[in-house]
Amino acid sequence: MASKEANEDNHVLMVAFSSQGHINPFLRLGKRLVSKGLHATLASTEIAQHRMLNGGSYVSDIQLVFLSDGFDMDYDRKANVDRYLETFGKTGPVNLSKLIQQHYHDKQKKLCCIISNPFVPWVADVAAEHGIPCAMLWIQPCSLFAIYYRFYYSLNQFPTLEKPDLTVELPGLPVLNIQDLPSFCLPSNPFSSFTKLFSQFFSNMKKHNWVLANSLLELEKEAIDSMCELCPIRPIGPLVPPSLLGQDQENLVDVGIQLWKTEDSCLEWLNNQAYSSVIYVSFGSLVVLSENEMEAIATALKNSKRPFLWVVKKPDYNSPDKSGELPLEFKRTKVLAHQAIACFKTHCGWNSILETISAGVPVIAYPQWTDQPTNAKLLSDIFKIGVRLRTNNGGGINSEEVENCIGEIVNGTKSEVYKKNAMELKLAAREAVAGGGSSDRNIQLLVNEITGSCYKSRVC
Repeated sequence: MASKEANEDNHVLMVAFSSQGHINPFLRLGKRLVSKGLHATLASTEIAQHRMLNGGSYVSDIQLVFLSDGFDMDYDRKANVDRYLETFGKTGPVNLSKLIQQHYHDKQKKLCCIISNPFVPWVADVAAEHGIPCAMLWIQPCSLFAIYYRFYYSLNQFPTLEKPDLTVELPGLPVLNIQDLPSFCLPSNPFSSFTKLFSQFFSNMKKHNWVLANSLLELEKEAIDSMCELCPIRPIGPLVPPSLLGQDQENLVDVGIQLWKTEDSCLEWLNNQAYSSVIYVSFGSLVVLSENEMEAIATALKNSKRPFLWVVKKPDYNSPDKSGELPLEFKRTKVLAHQAIACFKTHCGWNSILETISAGVPVIAYPQWTDQPTNAKLLSDIFKIGVRLRTNNGGGINSEEVENCIGEIVNGTKSEVYKKNAMELKLAAREAVAGGGSSDRNIQLLVNEITGSCYKSRVC
């Protein structure tokens, strides 16, 4: 896809939370906007800049700018999330306004749109103060947007402390039990800081002119259609590395950042494995499994008598239960696309799922929190490309269950169905982002509107 000559008058500023899983989708969206003739700039925090210097990052065609989040570099931002989000919510708007004034004071350099996401809800306020149209990039499934929208606006019934087992029936979605709902919609939700963040975001919905989603129409058509009268959402994804979408021949190099050092030695080992033989296990960079969970997975992998690639690090032996966690970022893209991979056992983070779909790989789902339980429901009941691990009464798993799921995916009665569905979605993802595809058309429509070709009023 050849880049059009950029128009100096049309600049887009994207503002991302300082997380690798947030920044990379923005960079890939920026790359597509640049290909349509716009200038794109990504703004994030100085801590992201600091981490990018230590990781392997590649960014081209997109300018990077950074602002202070109100803390020194050595401050532990995970130790007190409430304090961090509260402080960032106060300093962020001030520093973003200064950044806009500094970089876009020249009248010849028109800032025609700011794109934010729900984790920086105050960006919409800043855009409104400067009279700049604002779009929002939703980096979870469109189905989750539909759930949260109806939850925060009290449009449907959800479980309460008095009715904890209430099932949820929403248009365009399967019936959701309490184990299928995102953490923030549960009556026992322990994440008060993030709940406050999402509440602020939805209270600001009317300040957004567009709602974009890192998904594709062919994947979630019913959920997307269900929102057309409430708050239309346009899928413009999947925002994944172009190599997963068959675009290598177009010389499209991926733009992306690594906030952690990567490890590639596994690829040589994969090259020596048989076609569709390897079980790939990874739970992202935040999930911490208990010692019992680690033992159950290890036993099942051993009993499966199949080669496996499990991304882990040494456990923290100072931890009372010797729990294990995942630190180093493997280049998941290359692993998932490798012909030796038979299935992927995942925590169901949306970026991981989109890469899995784009690679055409069946899934074993073991969700943990936030959007992951709902993502697992989509994988098993809507996309039908895998199975979900069944937990015991205490919420844990045993090796027999893990082993059964491996067998079901690899050589069970429905294994060929999972593989067929995965390959069909892989093709759909490629067609969506190709010229004239559903996602490509939505990006072109956005470009037309923000440059004034056919300006659209607020959607919500």
